[in-house]
Amino acid sequence: MKDEEVTMGWGKTHDWLAHRTAVTPDSTALIEAGDGTEWTYADVDSSVEETAGKLAGLGLRSGDHLGVLMETRLASVLLVHAAMRLGCVLVPLNVRLAVPELRRQVEHTDLSVLACEAETETTARDISGTVPVVSVDVSTDTTLSECERTEFDPMVWSRDDPQVMLFTSGTTGNPKAVVLTMGNLLASATASAFRLGVLPGDRWHLCLSTYHMGGLAPLLRSTLYGTTVVLESGGGFVPEETLTNVRTYDATGISLVPTMLRRLLDADDSDGASRLDSLRFVLLGGAPARKELIDKCETCGVPVCPTYGMTETASQIATARPEEAFEHRGTVGRSLMFTDVTVIDDSGSPVQAGESGELVVAGPTVMAGYYGNRDATEDAFGEYGLYTGDIGYRDDTGRLWVLNRRSDRIVTGGENVHPGEVVTVLRDHPAIRDVAVVGIEDEEWGERIGALVVPMADETVSLESVRAYCDGRLAGYKQPRLLEATDELPRTPSGTIDREAVRERLRYDS
Repeated sequence: MKDEEVTMGWGKTHDWLAHRTAVTPDSTALIEAGDGTEWTYADVDSSVEETAGKLAGLGLRSGDHLGVLMETRLASVLLVHAAMRLGCVLVPLNVRLAVPELRRQVEHTDLSVLACEAETETTARDISGTVPVVSVDVSTDTTLSECERTEFDPMVWSRDDPQVMLFTSGTTGNPKAVVLTMGNLLASATASAFRLGVLPGDRWHLCLSTYHMGGLAPLLRSTLYGTTVVLESGGGFVPEETLTNVRTYDATGISLVPTMLRRLLDADDSDGASRLDSLRFVLLGGAPARKELIDKCETCGVPVCPTYGMTETASQIATARPEEAFEHRGTVGRSLMFTDVTVIDDSGSPVQAGESGELVVAGPTVMAGYYGNRDATEDAFGEYGLYTGDIGYRDDTGRLWVLNRRSDRIVTGGENVHPGEVVTVLRDHPAIRDVAVVGIEDEEWGERIGALVVPMADETVSLESVRAYCDGRLAGYKQPRLLEATDELPRTPSGTIDREAVRERLRYDS
């Protein structure tokens, strides 16, 4: 047999759901936490086939870009799988963003269709421009269920085919669409399984939004593994509901950001057994986990797995198992299978164990690039792989320790915010002459957004007026929570903003 034939035989595949359904059609694929409705893989596959046919009726074809402006629910799950069946690139959009932010993302990603729900339809039509909008709910215009179904040829995927585009704030504040291939997502799911393990009865409780990698990854991985997703719908995080659902449906795994985990532990104050006792792992990412939170997990018997990852690597780069997390507070564990992490100094040379430097990542999970931004893609890669912009070190046992996040980025409640976005909006405020924005350490949110402002002459600026001005211009989580006025911003000898001095001023005044 020729090498070319061997490559074609092993290098091509249909969508994961189709293969999974052929292997275990009667296994439970999904449970809707609201009413306990169970869906087998055959059930989901049938609905996905119908959904894909409706999308094909709208003209969607392989290679087209399908935008989705929805919270996590059954209909959005079907769209994820339908996009893969058609061969469309899925572009999930964050429903929490302001209209101007979403409009820029729609313009940047060359969408062919934008799918929405009743709650987001007005916004979808506002941001869509010339892009057709279709709602999964009853609509006054185009409703997906009413679209004519068209026959289509299922996509035959190769590992290099783009499958998902997810936005990341990056290091410049400009929106960047990370292109993840089918191979990236497959490698990530495989490596995660090697670290966390997979059991036949596993149930991954999904309460993160699928417009973040932390919410999308469990949905795709569970399909590959043949395990069950417990779907918590509706948007918003209610700790008491999540605790009840974890207990009711015997969830064995869950992905959370530190703020969510802290709230769960605070709410789980029953006199009897913890409502989290069915869990065998809590994958904790999105922001650094404080020592106090890890301490509480150990005390409460919660199997926390601190992880370090990024959208550009399809989620996890390194993950610590619970025993490692408890014994070595602060580590994110060793890098995952097939992922190489190099620590480099300012000259780009690798450093020895114990020495800190920038973390650079290489391996099959690393993105194909930033969509429509060749310069940013080229700048992101070097001799040893993808520059993360994060500073850390590897100890002499190979464990990774992340010391600082990217230079200016703020992580609040698991959401990434670049100060430049906030500064741009606040500088347009009629009463503000200049402003500096930084993250201030916060026990509840990880960081709060703080703004030090220089008012215009004879003007007074309040936090309330600034937040009111930001409504409709910035997502709520990007708006300042702390604000102080000053006559002049602190600067370094070179004239740049002295960010640490800004933080000290805001900490002192708060």
